[in-house]
Amino acid sequence: MVLTVYCSDIALMCLCFSPITNYASRLTAFMQITNFLSIDVEDYFQVSAFEKVSPPSSWDKRELCVERNTDKVLALLDEAGTKATFFVLGWVAERCPGLVRRIAERGHEVASHGYGHQRVTTQSRKEFREDVRRSKAILEELTGQEVIGYRAPSYSISRDTLWAFDELLEAGYRYDSSIFPIKHDFYGIPDWPRFGGYAVKSSQGDWLAAVDDEGMERALYELPITTLRMAGKSLPIAGGGYFRLFPYTFTRWGLERINRREKQPFVFYLHPWEFDPEQPRMSGAGAKSRFRHYLNLSRTEGRFKRLLQDFDFKPIGRNTVL
Repeated sequence: MVLTVYCSDIALMCLCFSPITNYASRLTAFMQITNFLSIDVEDYFQVSAFEKVSPPSSWDKRELCVERNTDKVLALLDEAGTKATFFVLGWVAERCPGLVRRIAERGHEVASHGYGHQRVTTQSRKEFREDVRRSKAILEELTGQEVIGYRAPSYSISRDTLWAFDELLEAGYRYDSSIFPIKHDFYGIPDWPRFGGYAVKSSQGDWLAAVDDEGMERALYELPITTLRMAGKSLPIAGGGYFRLFPYTFTRWGLERINRREKQPFVFYLHPWEFDPEQPRMSGAGAKSRFRHYLNLSRTEGRFKRLLQDFDFKPIGRNTVL
């Protein structure tokens, strides 16, 4: 694969790969942007890659690891002095209420990941409506705070399910962070704008992307998962399995390029199970699913610590969308 690298990027890469310890201080002249950090709170057996071998009816019989793994993430964030948005499953919140309270008490934003981690594309509109309202009610009861943000399981708001924006607005959500502007077998709207803006409903009843919501009766702030433009294509760079797949030096270079060249914050995401290389193994899953899930789990924590040193982060939160 041939990559075109501009002179400024060559200079930046020299900085990125140099042995100097404090990367953030080397880039002070390049960036003063605060990015968005998000954690999708679900357990290892709830991921879409395992949905064929781990139906919801089996979940209560499995070892629950999400609380200890999320506590590990909280400790790492405390150490770094960083706040994040935690998109929490209602199913998890019901079984780990103390965890949800700890997240809120430590100053992080609690947002919704839905209730049962079912992709939007597999639900009827009525099922989706009940799912997002149930989750919101559970989280607000536990935290005593309004829940304004939502992220769909597996980023599964697609062109075929844009009606989900209507349901989110009716349920009282103020922003969404579900769209991944790439093509993937589980998710993606490749032509959606790569950075924050609005999903607005036209007079014809279609949901469209817009820079602002001026003059629109129905609009929801949309903060997509960040991608890197390279060779005319959008490359997933900002978390999850991609964070474990790519060398950290490449991830760091790509994320800083977004800050410096495009002058935009990026949205980064991880899951608590990605910090647990000793998690129970799921039997019966296909080779591709096992590769995606288990790749480099032992490297997540170390890379995450470096990420927190190299970039500034904040929760998505009310101040971002209002």
